[in-house]
Amino acid sequence: MRRLATIVLLCFSALAGCSATARLYPVQGPLSQQNPAPVYVAKLSGALNSGSFKVILGNGEVGTGRWSVVPRPNKSSDAGNSASPSSGDMAAEWDTVYGQGFYTSRVLGARLHAKAEVTGNQGTVLHVEMYKPGLVGAEAQSAASIKGVARDDKDNIYKVAF
Repeated sequence: MRRLATIVLLCFSALAGCSATARLYPVQGPLSQQNPAPVYVAKLSGALNSGSFKVILGNGEVGTGRWSVVPRPNKSSDAGNSASPSSGDMAAEWDTVYGQGFYTSRVLGARLHAKAEVTGNQGTVLHVEMYKPGLVGAEAQSAASIKGVARDDKDNIYKVAF
């Protein structure tokens, strides 16, 4: 049990440690039609279970918000609900970016899964989800293994890469 706790702590250190930089690439929606498509840069920082999320959007808009770990369902009481995504989950966005079934097979119920809601100073609202596979060793400490998706209120879907 102690080893498992150590591995989880190491895995989250990459996401939640001091800070991480992410890039948001539009893959669907009006921004993906632009040539070249814009790429937004985000900075994440925080502690083990939550932290801040800041992104520079187009036209000088700055979005800020908080990320936090998604609680895993209780195995005994939520066993029937664990196979179906809740309305707040972004299953369709995960499957759009990473392929059909990705959300159900990898993200749903994952130990290392976080969400953020970011609001821009010009009114844009961005919903972000991030996931990190349960890796061991040096890979566990690398932010590069984190995958993510985002959706804004202007019908854009983004791939989030670290």
